Amino acid sequence: MIQLNDLVGYTNRKIYQDKEYFNFTLDSVLLGEFASLNLSVKKILEIGSGTGAVSLILSSKTKAFIDAVEIQRPLYNLFKRSIAYNHLESQIHLYCEDIKTSSLLERNNYYDLIVCNPPYFKESKKNTSSFKSIARHEEALNLEDVVKISRKLLKDRGKLAIVYDSKRLVEALTLMEKNRIIPKRLKMIHDHKEKEASAILIEGIKNGRPGLKIEAPFIGDSFQFSKNI
Repeated sequence: MIQLNDLVGYTNRKIYQDKEYFNFTLDSVLLGEFASLNLSVKKILEIGSGTGAVSLILSSKTKAFIDAVEIQRPLYNLFKRSIAYNHLESQIHLYCEDIKTSSLLERNNYYDLIVCNPPYFKESKKNTSSFKSIARHEEALNLEDVVKISRKLLKDRGKLAIVYDSKRLVEALTLMEKNRIIPKRLKMIHDHKEKEASAILIEGIKNGRPGLKIEAPFIGDSFQFSKNI
């Protein structure tokens, strides 16, 4: 059943969701909060947008133009409805494409910021819904794809921000450095302060200088939403 929901923490944004498909999670909200935004960020790309939580959050914090790519038509359709409901047609441009063959790949050195919440799991465990399986497992996209595409599409000194499985931290850092996207910021996500990290937020800069800042972690209910720019 399709429902129009509040986007957590953002009273000025609504999002269409359907429980049959993969709905947004707190990871998406945290990524939208984590990604660096300033007045020099004019063009943003979200890879694998799902129903659009990250792009909707970013649109409330910046006037930058946002391109969003989603391979699954039902999720694309829900996001398209959210864009219309929030009157964001002039800011968010949505594409139903496979980013690996997308027309956007012609835009070399184009984006100031790329954001992505890529599939976490290598295992081919299938969810009840094929839509959920594609979102959670590396069937159509993996982190290496995201990093290589970001290396091509980011401007020099452009940034890539991701949220990923904490158990794959070393893999993520290695892939980014291999592709000259130097990790600069890192946050751990903990459900509770007594528990190990469940996910990580990483931001890297294309052709950046070495030096990684490990920021204070996000811990459960301590999370606070920043004000709009």
